[in-house]
Amino acid sequence: MAKSKVYRLGDLQLRIMQILWQRAEAAVVEVHQALAGEGDWAYTTIATMLRKMEARGLVRHRLHERKFLYRPGVQAEEVTRKISTHFIDRLFEGSLADMIAHLLTTRQISREELTRLKALIAERKKKL
Repeated sequence: MAKSKVYRLGDLQLRIMQILWQRAEAAVVEVHQALAGEGDWAYTTIATMLRKMEARGLVRHRLHERKFLYRPGVQAEEVTRKISTHFIDRLFEGSLADMIAHLLTTRQISREELTRLKALIAERKKKL
């Protein structure tokens, strides 16, 4: 059986993907401007990163008025699903219950979040 592709994204790559998912399409200069204040990223660094991400199939480009416009090559839901599945498999041996227990004991949670979690669990139970 073929192994499912796992997306390994560094912090900068993830931020670039988030920008492209929000905008649907952007030139290098627009991505660079959107990252202003998040780090001292050079324009050339962003351009190079986008080319590398394109080589991996994460983004695509088209030429418009002498500039490349980049767009996501993968959907946010697919990346989120594969990264979270990989994370749970590696750190919690595939146990969603163990991951939730860990998060509930190591992070602050509001009453509203607990209520939301209860509702999500109840909804999931209906589908079983």
